[in-house]
Amino acid sequence: MSGSRKILVLCPFPQGVAAGQRLKYEQYFQDWESKGFDVTVSSFMDMAMWKIVYTHGHILEKAIGVLRGHLRRIRDLFRIHRYHIVYIHMWVTPLGTSLFERFVRVLARRVVYDIEDNLLLKQGNAINPVARMFGGRSKAPYLIRTSDHVITSSPFLNDICLEANERKRCTYISSSVDCDRFVPVNRYVNDRRITIGWTGTFSTRPYLDLLREVFQELAQRCDFRLLVIGNFDYDLPGVDMQVIRWIEATEVADLQGIDIGVYPLPEDEWVFGKSGLKAIQYMAFGLPAVATNVGTTPRIIRHMENGWLVSSNEEWIVALETLVNDPALRRRLGEAARKTVVENYSVEAIKSIYSSILESVVTA
Repeated sequence: MSGSRKILVLCPFPQGVAAGQRLKYEQYFQDWESKGFDVTVSSFMDMAMWKIVYTHGHILEKAIGVLRGHLRRIRDLFRIHRYHIVYIHMWVTPLGTSLFERFVRVLARRVVYDIEDNLLLKQGNAINPVARMFGGRSKAPYLIRTSDHVITSSPFLNDICLEANERKRCTYISSSVDCDRFVPVNRYVNDRRITIGWTGTFSTRPYLDLLREVFQELAQRCDFRLLVIGNFDYDLPGVDMQVIRWIEATEVADLQGIDIGVYPLPEDEWVFGKSGLKAIQYMAFGLPAVATNVGTTPRIIRHMENGWLVSSNEEWIVALETLVNDPALRRRLGEAARKTVVENYSVEAIKSIYSSILESVVTA
């Protein structure tokens, strides 16, 4: 696009594969281009690295993947001057000091920093212990402080960033979904086995583990099927369960096969940086979501109005057993959930926030 304003997006993962990117800024590229921005994406990981990054082993392949990523970033440093805005998601490089982030800040005309989850807190990584040991903890604070605008994933995180950013320019933008794609098909009837569903990746598998005892106890009380949509294998004795791999081509159909969505979270500081994406996904399909009453989730789910908030295993069991047996309640909560998402968390509802930020940054 000749004469357009150019944006270079520096992100961790290849385009179209990671929910934290797909259901956040990536789905607005077309809207940005319609407003005169020319978007170039440079991911640190390529597809070969993405396929193994959350698996055990493959140490040599992962090391080579990290090397390829750093070579891409060195290439990016030599072309940053061509762009009006550098849009950084999470970090420039995953390991070491904030050296690459500082290079980008010096070379870039304007920087927009999009931080997902609470990177200001240390989080362990059982899959890649080397990353846990050497992961750069100075990157996020530096980018928060020096960026021209910071986009955050939760109100809690936004308050922290607003305090730290030198320009006091921070905006909370929720994850969002395309409600023209994520459409309800559920009939809210009990003429077949009810399906309770969870979707996520290996990195969020520990959250699913929080419900192991809940599902096992629930299986003794009522008839249901558990559907796990992710990128890992899973086993839960005593529970009728199906595990399917997440594939973008079947994402909508797979989620439409759920009757009740679950969004378990631990009650710790980390979750205060999370955006509530899983709840929003379920709700977009007109499904009742049962979620831990913590973090951003209570801002999205209003208890017994458009979903069900819980705080203990006993409450999880009561909520799920009730919803399995009560199709009318599933309909009432599900229809209200869909309305909430269309009005507040859809692409149409959110897109103007992104574009206004880009306009204000490029013209500053």
